[in-house]
Amino acid sequence: MKKIMKPEVLAPAGSPEALTAAVRAGADAVYLGASSFSARAGAHNFSKEELKQAVAYCHGRGVRVHLAVNILLHEAELPAALELVQYACSLPVDAVLVQDPGLLYLLRRCCPDLPLHASTQMSIHTPAGVRACQTAGFSRVVLSRELSLTEIKQIHRACPNVELESFVHGALCMSVSGQCWFSAVLGRRSGNRGQCAQPCRLPFAAPGGTGHDLSLKDLSMIPRLQELRDAGIDSFKIEGRMKRPEYVAAATHAGRLAADGQPLPPQLLRDLHHVFSRSGFTTGYPDGKRGRTMFGTRSKEDSSDTSEACAHLRGLYRREFSHIPVSFVLTIQEGKPVQLQVRDEAGHTAAAESPVLPQPARTRPLTNAFCTEHLQKTGSTPFLAANVQCRIGDSLSVPVSVLNHLRRDVLEQLLEQRSQHSPIPFTAVPLSTEPHRAAAFTLRARFPDGQVPDEAAVCESILVPYSLPLSALKELRRRGFSVWLELPRGMFGTEESVRRSLQETAEEGFRDVWTGTLNSVGLARELGLTPHGGFSLNVTNSAALRWYTEFGLTDTELSFELTLQQAAALGGSLPRGLLVYGRLPLMLTRNCPIANGGGCRHCRTAQSLTDRMGMQFPVQCFGGCSDVLNSVPLSLLGRLSTLSNMDFGVLRFTTETLPGRAKILRMAAADQSIGGSITRGLYDRGIL
Repeated sequence: MKKIMKPEVLAPAGSPEALTAAVRAGADAVYLGASSFSARAGAHNFSKEELKQAVAYCHGRGVRVHLAVNILLHEAELPAALELVQYACSLPVDAVLVQDPGLLYLLRRCCPDLPLHASTQMSIHTPAGVRACQTAGFSRVVLSRELSLTEIKQIHRACPNVELESFVHGALCMSVSGQCWFSAVLGRRSGNRGQCAQPCRLPFAAPGGTGHDLSLKDLSMIPRLQELRDAGIDSFKIEGRMKRPEYVAAATHAGRLAADGQPLPPQLLRDLHHVFSRSGFTTGYPDGKRGRTMFGTRSKEDSSDTSEACAHLRGLYRREFSHIPVSFVLTIQEGKPVQLQVRDEAGHTAAAESPVLPQPARTRPLTNAFCTEHLQKTGSTPFLAANVQCRIGDSLSVPVSVLNHLRRDVLEQLLEQRSQHSPIPFTAVPLSTEPHRAAAFTLRARFPDGQVPDEAAVCESILVPYSLPLSALKELRRRGFSVWLELPRGMFGTEESVRRSLQETAEEGFRDVWTGTLNSVGLARELGLTPHGGFSLNVTNSAALRWYTEFGLTDTELSFELTLQQAAALGGSLPRGLLVYGRLPLMLTRNCPIANGGGCRHCRTAQSLTDRMGMQFPVQCFGGCSDVLNSVPLSLLGRLSTLSNMDFGVLRFTTETLPGRAKILRMAAADQSIGGSITRGLYDRGIL
């Protein structure tokens, strides 16, 4: 159930220094990573002791802490990940961000009271996807950055009881988060594992484009936070766990002012631009205006005034952010120690008394106004004296130092009390999984345009776009094929039209669907269809297989970031398979890089990007998004008989001609190597 009553300013904390900057600049919450299992492995991140100190520091100042454990986990890493979360529960953190459904499966059993947030790495961007997350036990969903304000509003209306979080400032990935394998395939550094090398920032040129047609400007919606709030966003998230404290302070302070309805000083906006931007900022996605104006790179001009901006911005976090209202009661009576009590709005109280007794005033006796003035000097603390009540006897005097000492004493006590929260219960669960027993190995094939040669008869099923005309689907069935429908991995604003199409085809008996994200798995569940999982569900461990089994998948492809050995070792009953042929999808993007060059916007002709080495990367569109494909196909043909513990292999056709597809199918049936320029992907070498 949604709890947030006012919007939250959520700041990045990639280091202890950045955390201090965020808190003092006005953050309501921070998100950070521990020394492992974080999607920003290159940030400083926090050791266990630093994490403990960070949680105490934040809680004392009324700031929530969200721990990011938001990478895909390998089987052997699950025990250490659970140990980390158990430690986090002892502090406790206020929420944990999760990408891996295996970790989700285990945490719902180990610590059901721990709030879990669905990371943006889960690619959630539809009402069905949000509802699936709610069913799974998430209290909050971090939405995909590519959504428009209109689409966010539609999701909020459909899912009013789920907290929604949206990025409002910072870097934009070209790819939909969780749907990028560019860095992994090209350099073995997986973005899904926090190791992205950002190859997309290098030159990749579309015909007639900018030459950097996979590099977007940074987002900034900070001046327009009210529009996001009106659309249903509960938490305004600032990107930047790899950024310097001055950047964090600037974005957080600007977000604080905007969230509170205060004007944004022009100097702050200029400093925000200079401390980090890429050719300025963009609001293309929220406005639904994608295209060339969204693209940009980090230039010399962008960084020319960084030093001056940083000098201005350090002043934002030199002192505590005094914002927690407290009430003081001061008692000064003849013959009794001076007493001071303090109380905050949460009910915490503290008291202290001075051994110094009040003395008769010689000239100027104490007054309420004098004492109130000194008790209100809380500027070196996070507290703000909202009310001061003085009970002072007649004609008495005490040194000012006594008042100051008492004020410091009670506020230190109060801060300590506020930093202590009850731990979240955590009960360890067994991690053992039954070994998988694969059935007889079969083949499946995907045809992106519905052009299927007769040689596909060797496949147990064929996969074609859900959007093919019903007459074409029936013709394929008449030819003897078991026809499954491929749902788009990107369904931005199109879920209802996809739903209507599936309802129509289901009435004609086409009830098997390929689901590549939790959005489409959720939609299939709602329609009572038979969902088959795709590679882009990013399944990397046995617990994830168990979770998807319970969630209703019939079978699934495994992540192609696994080695063959890692894939074979996964247990559980859910049938599983691997991509064995095809150009690997490197990234899914809503902002077509070919259109950036003014090229074909409707994929009537084949288009490619060219890298700085002259390699060609085809781009294909489906469902309103574009797939950037690898320059050469992956192939395990000739080695199929050596695959261990797999139930099926998938031939994923993309750019091949109809005769080319027929040839590949014949060779797959005979398990013959195809020769030519191919890759084994990550199946042998793995990721770093």
